[in-house]
Parts: sequence; C-alpha cells; structure tokens
Amino acid sequence: MLEDAYLNLERYVLEHGHKKSDRTGTGTISTFGYQMRFNLQEGFPLLTTKAVPFRLIKSELLWFLKGDTNIRYLLQHNNHIWDEWAFEKWVSSDEYQGPDMTNFGLRSESDPVFNQEYQKQKKIFCDRVLNDDDFAKKYGDLGLVYGSQWRKWKTSHGDTIDQIKNVIETIKNNPDSRRMIVSAWNPEDIGSMALPPCHVMFQFYVNDGKLSCQLYQRSGDIFLGVPFNIASYALLTNLIAKEVGLEPGDFVHTLGDAHIYSNHIEQVKEQLSRKPHQAPSLWLNPQKESIFDYGMDDIKVIDYHHDKPIKAPVAV
Repeated sequence: MLEDAYLNLERYVLEHGHKKSDRTGTGTISTFGYQMRFNLQEGFPLLTTKAVPFRLIKSELLWFLKGDTNIRYLLQHNNHIWDEWAFEKWVSSDEYQGPDMTNFGLRSESDPVFNQEYQKQKKIFCDRVLNDDDFAKKYGDLGLVYGSQWRKWKTSHGDTIDQIKNVIETIKNNPDSRRMIVSAWNPEDIGSMALPPCHVMFQFYVNDGKLSCQLYQRSGDIFLGVPFNIASYALLTNLIAKEVGLEPGDFVHTLGDAHIYSNHIEQVKEQLSRKPHQAPSLWLNPQKESIFDYGMDDIKVIDYHHDKPIKAPVAV
C-alpha cells in the first residue's frame, strides 16, 4: 500500500524516538533523519487511515502559488490551518482589548471555559480579517512566508526572483539540470515570518518521461502536519508534471527532526491499529495548462475511501 511508508514512519518514531522538549512546551518524541518514498504512479498519497481534508491542502497550495501571505484568501475558502499564528499576533498586540489569550494552544486543551472564549475571540478575529481591509493588512499577513519566497524572493539588489516560474522553465528546457531547486529558507527573512519554513527546499528530477520531487523538511509534526505535506507536494509534482508534459514519478520526503507530540501519542496508536484503503486518484482539469491558472474546482481526488477523522490539538 502507498500509505505504508507513512505508517512505518509513525511506528519507527514510537519505537525508537527520543524524548525532547520543544518550542511550544508540549514535548515530543523525535528522531533525526528519515526518508519516505511514494510512487505517484500508484495513486495519490492522501492518507486513508484517517480522513484528511483535501480542500485544505489544495487551497493552501494555491495560496502559496499565488505568492500570497495573507490568511484572508484561506479564510475565504474556509481554511483555518494558518489562523493560530496570525491570531497570536493580534491577541499579543496593544490593540487587543479582550480576555487574556496567552498560551492559548496549551490552555485550550484542559480548560473548557477558556476554550469557549478562545473560539469566540478567534471568530471575531477571522470575521475582521474577512471584512476589514486595514485590519487584514495589519494582522492577517504572516510576513515573508512560503508564497513570498517561492514567487517573490528578494535579492540584495532589490530585485525579485520567481523561483516557481524559473524551475518550470528549467524542467522544460534543461531537464537534466541538477539545479532545479526551490528554497523557502531565506536567512535574512526568518525574523519577518510568523513561522520559519518547516518545508525548507525541494528539488525536481526528470527521468524516463517522469518528473520526481524531493522535499527536505527541517521539522515535521508527524501526526498533523506531515500528512498535509505529503499530499501538498505530491499535488505540486502532479501540477508541474502536467504543465511540462511529463508523467508524475516519485515524491521523496526527507525529514530532519521528525516528531510526534506527546499529546498525539494515543492518536498515533489508534491510527496504526487501522488498515489502509486503496489510494485515491487525482483529477486535474485538462483545460488548464499553467499551474497558476487553477482554481479550487479544477483539482479533485477520486475514489477517496477513508476511516473517520482522529482529532488532535495543534501545538503553536
């Protein structure tokens, strides 16, 4: 099964991981250096042992490809996966006059009253981002995160580099190049990002009429984040392969610090008790030629059979 590569990662870290502290204060079990390989000819690697909301994955990737860094676009598509970092900026500001929301990521787990207030304040925040241009500009923007680095990398000469366009042109014109790389890790801009890039860089490789992609991810939240990353980069590989007239090959996922948060361990064990279903297939609108022309309705997964969701808290 295509999904076995991911399930083997979960097993390995449960059995061999080291206990470590972390930035969020949650605690993890972690291993350093792990690689998975997914043959995209065998299907689309969207996990089936729990439901993974594909609409969130495709809206986030389209957001990146637009070069956008403001969560308003995500909220317009009912995507809240980046809310926490923008919300934290607002509740930590002098402008915020509501109840104390500090350490909300941990407090909301054990305090139902706090969690109710937290959800209330976050809804107020999201509504304002959607409807107030000035507020959205000030608090909805996450800084120079992925979309900015992929499409508008700032040079020391004041120019910008569109890494995605450049790599597509290289695949078309020089497919044997070993320089088909996109980097999100811009040391000068780290301090201007809500969250430094976890998926740091990716590289393409052409062979036998197929396009493969390898991602290096410095930090991977195995239970919540990594399933999204696998599907997102598999989707990106398929989109670019279609544009350049190649078949999708392998997606290779290389992780630095691969970790399971201490409050996700029981959820991981539950997932490992399940048997994967056959992987779904991916449908891309045949009328679209450029990856920059796709909308939400132009990308779908077909025959996605999955088990029920497994909820787990996000560590912020």
